[in-house]
Amino acid sequence: AAASILAKVARDRVMAEADHLYTGYGFAQHKGYGTKAHQEALIGLGPCPIPRLSYKPVAKVLAALQN
Repeated sequence: AAASILAKVARDRVMAEADHLYTGYGFAQHKGYGTKAHQEALIGLGPCPIPRLSYKPVAKVLAALQN
């Protein structure tokens, strides 16, 4: 259990740093999770290099953009 907490804390720090590199995505707030705000940023800005394109919420938004 402690390892998963440490991994989440580390990931949250990485995403806070990514917020400075990729402005407009709101990574500091949602940490890259598939929140409504993140999905709206993907629709408005397109994907940046951070998310896995195969991650279901990201893939869903990308598929909708292609249609």
